[in-house]
Amino acid sequence: MKRALIIEDNEDNMKLISFLLEKNGYQTLWAENGKKGIELTFQEEPDFIILDIQLPDIDGTEVLKEIRGEKKNTKIPIIAMTSYAMSGDREKLLGAGCNGYIEKPIDPLAVIGQIKEILGE
Repeated sequence: MKRALIIEDNEDNMKLISFLLEKNGYQTLWAENGKKGIELTFQEEPDFIILDIQLPDIDGTEVLKEIRGEKKNTKIPIIAMTSYAMSGDREKLLGAGCNGYIEKPIDPLAVIGQIKEILGE
């Protein structure tokens, strides 16, 4: 069973994403801020990461940079799930090392399909 690390500070969003992933056969871990997300990535080595970009302690792009800076973590798929919807944000995050980009608010009926497509499942 694949494990997803959800780095998300909003508890309602985290619960919804966790519920949808678990309902579709994934295990989930949760980090409520960027520093905890980096720590759990290194400790738990999840199969993929759902990363919010607007976090309370450090920006999600910094989290991405820290995770991608470790050689063993360059292959972990990271999906930005964010309300950043300005022109160019998607391209900026994909260029910085994200494997996918999903805009919030998410569509609960479509998000698992989006995640699976990004993961190549």
